[in-house]
Amino acid sequence: EVQLVESGGGLVQAGGSLRLSCAASGFTFDESAIGWFRQAPGKEREGVSWLINRDGRTHYADSVKGRFTISSDSAKNTVYLQMNRLKPEDTAVYSCAASPQGPPFTDDDYWGQGTQVTVSS
Repeated sequence: EVQLVESGGGLVQAGGSLRLSCAASGFTFDESAIGWFRQAPGKEREGVSWLINRDGRTHYADSVKGRFTISSDSAKNTVYLQMNRLKPEDTAVYSCAASPQGPPFTDDDYWGQGTQVTVSS
């Protein structure tokens, strides 16, 4: 059974930091792409960052470049999203997704349930 479990969300003041974790199981982690997405109330889901485990390539949305860092620990089958200098507009539910073929990520890929990140001004 495929599982993606996010953790690390919470409430933080603007300028603060959080580290999200996406613990994966049930598929070939080292060959997959793992992505972080977020959705704020009333807005569409937005891609934040992704990492391709098989070649190490990474990608960041312009809105988070220089502030967020994605990394992978294959020994733990876990992908992290280090979020620094957080802004109120980063407030959203953050979810991770895994794709054996992607990117791009589709609704047919594996998705976690999400973790809430709230940044107060």
